[in-house]
Amino acid sequence: MDDVVVRAMQRWPNVPDVFGWLRLDRRGHWLLRTGPDGQVQFERIGNAALNDFISRNYQSDARGRWYFQNGPQRVFVALDGAPWVFRLDDAGRDWLAHTGVPAGAVRALLFDETDTAWLLADLGLGCVLDRDLATLLAALRGKDGQPLEADHLVATLRAGGAEHVELRGVPVLVEAVSEADLTRRFGFDPIPGP
Repeated sequence: MDDVVVRAMQRWPNVPDVFGWLRLDRRGHWLLRTGPDGQVQFERIGNAALNDFISRNYQSDARGRWYFQNGPQRVFVALDGAPWVFRLDDAGRDWLAHTGVPAGAVRALLFDETDTAWLLADLGLGCVLDRDLATLLAALRGKDGQPLEADHLVATLRAGGAEHVELRGVPVLVEAVSEADLTRRFGFDPIPGP
């Protein structure tokens, strides 16, 4: 957390929380509410410095609600997917969160009924940025070290099964999950309220 934020929290400890004004979309963009009451709209925040400030001060509370600590005020974030959006770094090897923080080791790859891919990494649960999905799938190997047969993997997952695979030499569990079950299973609140 930024020093300026910590100092503001100490100076004004009882500022009310804000809900319904900030969203994180599935591409890792911060969206700010812009429409008047009754015509709620969200627009992507284009200012790089503001995006970086939000990203540096993004965290969760004990109830699984994610927020941006804006000085003394918590601005809770509605999540279009999960708390994190993961993308490959520029070298195409390691996973980074939308905040620029390394995701860490990948432990599981989940697919929901809409074929959205979710990574469970040291950092937590995040949806895979769509542009990196093909690279991710191409990197999966079976127990024999051979590339996975996509049709076999899809059939296994649709039947409710799971598959143990390797992602760049690291064992990873691939399984099907219901998108509705993600919040319960991984303990986050996608639409936080007071």
